[in-house]
Amino acid sequence: MNLRSRTQSVLLAATSVLVFVLLPGHGHTQPTYPTKPIKIVIGFPAGGPLDQHGRLWADKLGSALGQPVVIDYKAGAGGTIGASEVAKSAPDGHTLLLANTGTMVINPALYKKSLYDTLKDFVPVARTAMQPLAIVVNPNFAPKTIAELIDYAKKNPSKVNYGSAGAGGISHLVPEMFEKAVGVELMHVPYKGSAPAFNDLIGGQVQMMAESVPQAATYAKSGKLRALAVTSRARNPALPDTPTLIESGIKDFEVVGFYGLLAPANTPPAIVDKISSALKTILEDPAMSKRMIDSGADPAFLGREAFGGFLRSEMPKWAKAVKDSGASVD
Repeated sequence: MNLRSRTQSVLLAATSVLVFVLLPGHGHTQPTYPTKPIKIVIGFPAGGPLDQHGRLWADKLGSALGQPVVIDYKAGAGGTIGASEVAKSAPDGHTLLLANTGTMVINPALYKKSLYDTLKDFVPVARTAMQPLAIVVNPNFAPKTIAELIDYAKKNPSKVNYGSAGAGGISHLVPEMFEKAVGVELMHVPYKGSAPAFNDLIGGQVQMMAESVPQAATYAKSGKLRALAVTSRARNPALPDTPTLIESGIKDFEVVGFYGLLAPANTPPAIVDKISSALKTILEDPAMSKRMIDSGADPAFLGREAFGGFLRSEMPKWAKAVKDSGASVD
């Protein structure tokens, strides 16, 4: 190669490097997610079952991602206030929603003018657990078994009252299903969240509640409540001496809720997968699995795509439950 050709080659190479550096996205380092603390919004008051579940793994998720994870409570309207706030948040992975069955698949059928569409306004990140419920009563309430509760309710129609986390939520729909299955009439007392309903159950202002097993087990073991049955097909390790509703004579009665993490729609798949992968490692660790099982939750991780498919299959099932209950919120 002569001098002129060599010079032209050097100039061409230098020009190519300069053009590359000046192209958008080059010449500076792209920030790596996450760049600031991650906020997980819960649409219910602090101290409830969803809060307890999130606190099992939130700190570990922060450690895995390299930024603190903070839980922010936006209670009200059965979780819709918190969910709608996250739906409107920047799709950058720094604001996430930890939600339950009610928020994700019941509310869209319950609210005539829903503030969000689960399948359009969010991208699924991970299902974190399956969550059976327990039928619990105040310890001063006379019935000590499901059979005794049914007998008492038949003799006292509409005089057995039960609390719920809000109209149309799973803690409302399960007693509605129970009523129809056994032919009794109960009185519904809705609250703004599970925690205040539980406080009144312990205090005796309401007699009965269908509550997540972790919350129910804590108070049943201390004697503040009596657990009559669980809603899963098999007994739960957190309440091993408590029979299932099926064992108690109610054929095929199985209702299990779930928890999961979602991000605003249009959050980049790479960010969603990074969060999901970190959660998978955390939740499938044997020590974490044991903590979840001991608390009454069933470890049931699903990643982005599988969780999305699961949500699509759950929507019509719970829409039917809402329709059958006659519940609706304007």
